[in-house]
Amino acid sequence: MYHCSIKIVSRGSGKSAVAAAAYRSGEKITNEWDGITHDYTKKGGIVHSEILLPPNAPLCFKDRGTLWNSVEEIEKAGNSQLARELEVALPIELSREEQLRLVREYCSSQFVSKGMCADFNIHDTGSGNPHAHILLTMRPMDEQGKWLPKSKKEYVLDENGERIRLASGRYKTRKVDLVDWNSHDNAEVWRKAWADLANSFLEQSNRPERIDHRSYERQGIEQIPTVHIGVAASQMEKKGIVTERGELNRSIKAANRMLREIRAQIGKLKEWLSEIFKAKEALRAEPQQPKSPDLSTLLFRYLDIQKAKGRKYSQSWQQQHTADELKAISKAVNLLAEKGIFTLEELDAALSSVSDKASEIRGAMKPREARIKQLQKLIEQAQNFQKTKPVHDEYKQIRWKGKQEKFAETHRADLTIWEAANRYLRANLPDMKLTPKAWQTELAKLTAENEAECAKLKAQREVVSDLQKIHRYVDIALKEDAPQQSKTRNHNIDR
Repeated sequence: MYHCSIKIVSRGSGKSAVAAAAYRSGEKITNEWDGITHDYTKKGGIVHSEILLPPNAPLCFKDRGTLWNSVEEIEKAGNSQLARELEVALPIELSREEQLRLVREYCSSQFVSKGMCADFNIHDTGSGNPHAHILLTMRPMDEQGKWLPKSKKEYVLDENGERIRLASGRYKTRKVDLVDWNSHDNAEVWRKAWADLANSFLEQSNRPERIDHRSYERQGIEQIPTVHIGVAASQMEKKGIVTERGELNRSIKAANRMLREIRAQIGKLKEWLSEIFKAKEALRAEPQQPKSPDLSTLLFRYLDIQKAKGRKYSQSWQQQHTADELKAISKAVNLLAEKGIFTLEELDAALSSVSDKASEIRGAMKPREARIKQLQKLIEQAQNFQKTKPVHDEYKQIRWKGKQEKFAETHRADLTIWEAANRYLRANLPDMKLTPKAWQTELAKLTAENEAECAKLKAQREVVSDLQKIHRYVDIALKEDAPQQSKTRNHNIDR
């Protein structure tokens, strides 16, 4: 399974680099910037912690508290970006030592070699989801290990190379990054590098599994991706409480499974038909070859074969067996008549039609799943926004700075939730018009449509399953008649 997420630890969203480092390492560290002590020594599942430094970094940065407090101290602004975090899923096919070497080599080649400090921790609770958290510094250092600026301001020039004066009288400027670590292109580079390196380790361990950083669409795989259900929903699901996101994931997984089964069965049937067509083509060159029988004839030929084989058993067994086989063959004949399939060539065309239909259903499901996911997120964030708005309003009304800071510390969790909800809603709803009832109505409608599409997909799978049974009957009939055809062919050659 491929997983590589990239996030920013930002003071502006109420986060702390020291808190993040303490939580991921299971340590107790005091943040000297705000005086808060973060104690996660009781946290379990942490199997390895390590800090990798570039050559110019101070050796004291090997201490986690020293490293991240230095970051907190150098970042002065209230909305500073403190650290970058990557979370990667570790291949369960690798041993713990191989997983450790994999993460260490990844951090060294992609980050430490560029001048970043990398603090990584491997988590494994034994639930089959080993993963690594990698915290990275975002500010470069000079040769003596002193922090350097992340960016600088430069004047924006017009076509004549002159500075542009604003209405305020100041000159127009822009921010220029001094390192390319914040480039959006890095996301693709880092994600691909993780896949390539993990695959290299799997290959060295003689494992056949491989991972791919690309989406299903980019890989050309007609499969719908599942959604991230989040910590709260995940905990509820583990307790047996059904959540909307959990239901959506189960629906997507069921659809993906049906798509795989349909394509796998059709692929096998196509291969079988291809072999039959090749054999028929070879026989056409020989004189006096009988015309190929239609599918109905082959099905009743199969019935005759089964009757002949059953003669060695008791009469009661023969009667029951014959009745069961006749029922199955009748169902098969009716299906072929209903689908207008009378020859092997028409069966081949029907399989292509089923495959196309399955792809059409999948295509209709994909945008619907995306909208369902968006609606669930909107509803969740709207609820968070409304629930914590009174706390935020009270905070904004406080005029005394000391009292406001004390209030913020007491209600940090609610204010952080409000900030996250406000940021998400403003990004997705510029007019901030919250319509939860309309969203719920649309969500229910799309969920019902999605269930109907799943039912259609299930019907296509049943058709393929029935055609698979017909393939078995026909194959037995063809193989039984093959020796007789071979005998006739040899007799013609002798003449």
